[in-house]
Amino acid sequence: MSDRAVFEEESTQRGELRRLIESVLAAYAAGDTPDRKLAQAAVTESLALLAAVAPGRSVEVRVPPFGAVQAVAGGAHRRGTPRAVVETDPATWLQLATGRLTWDQAQDCGALLASGERSNLREHLPLVHLPKA
Repeated sequence: MSDRAVFEEESTQRGELRRLIESVLAAYAAGDTPDRKLAQAAVTESLALLAAVAPGRSVEVRVPPFGAVQAVAGGAHRRGTPRAVVETDPATWLQLATGRLTWDQAQDCGALLASGERSNLREHLPLVHLPKA
């Protein structure tokens, strides 16, 4: 596959992810519970994108109940408690992934727990950009 074809495919995938996340966040913003399958897809696909843009195994990013991923270069985690953990809820994760919420805002309001070396993901976020709500 040519570089241009890869770029176009990635752009299409990010566009689809952007639309998916936007619909889930709209439900949260309206005070509704989004469709579970859509919310799960938005979280798992955005976590996969994080793993792609920040490859590695030094930080475990958890977004219960929908998924977890290991990312960020550094010492690999294989068994037991990871050296670095980031955990948040789906709505907060999707807001972080789109830039609608900053890392500091999420931590300040207690919606984001991050501990351990390399657990600060600021440099890897946002993953996709959405217009401000």
